[in-house]
Amino acid sequence: MIYDDTTCTLGEGPLWHPQRQQFFWFDILEKRLHTKGHHWQFDEYVSAAGWVDDTTLMIASSKQLMRFDLETGAQKKLCDLEANNPVTRSNDGRADPQGGFWIGTMGINAEPQAGAIYRYYKGELRKLVADVTISNAICFAPDGQAAFYVDTEVGKIMKWQLGSDGWPDGVAEVHLDLSGERFGVDGAVVDATGNLWNAQWGAGRVAQYAPDGSLLQTVSFPATQTSCPAFGGKDLKTLYCTSAATDLDPAGTDDGKTFCVTTDTAGQTEHQVLL
Repeated sequence: MIYDDTTCTLGEGPLWHPQRQQFFWFDILEKRLHTKGHHWQFDEYVSAAGWVDDTTLMIASSKQLMRFDLETGAQKKLCDLEANNPVTRSNDGRADPQGGFWIGTMGINAEPQAGAIYRYYKGELRKLVADVTISNAICFAPDGQAAFYVDTEVGKIMKWQLGSDGWPDGVAEVHLDLSGERFGVDGAVVDATGNLWNAQWGAGRVAQYAPDGSLLQTVSFPATQTSCPAFGGKDLKTLYCTSAATDLDPAGTDDGKTFCVTTDTAGQTEHQVLL
């Protein structure tokens, strides 16, 4: 159940690298990228990544999207990301099936509507959604025809149809209304058959929803603030989940740790970012 017992202040951004067969995650508030037995320290908040090649990640920080060399630790800026806005940082993000990378921002102190959601695609960064308080649940249907996202403050997971190049088409619609729940609707991932798995902050679980929005099952973890799931392992049937110890007084023994559990469902292979 416990994959790594490092206590993260704000564990987020889990990523299974399919070429390296290696799992990565972030501690946003401690400005670290983690893998089992090792971490890299950054000078700014880092929160999400996509894989570019065997040795390179695209990483989102509070100021930029960058190339990061896992072998040397070298960083190279690809573009600014709200670099002149000291209020915000990056948060949830994921690569889409067309090779783009979606990234959400938010206020460092969750300032109302301070954030946005962007897409980077072949050198262009374009703002897609404005006035977001806490960007989360960025994930994609396996056929590449729809994207999902949520403003945790609102609690409604949105579904947006995508064109052949991955840019949104039309207006996003409510896919799953969880606004009446007591938990926070946090990070999410879609498995290979189209079910959406959502980490539910404050409920200590990841919930699986069918494409029609019906609840299929919940997977509980021994941490109150579950933050984001990801599938990995050789058969993509290992469900990983990050968590956070921030603002818990006192924090429980396992709050902030990173977990894994074997499921009977395979995830999607994480998509490659095309620079």
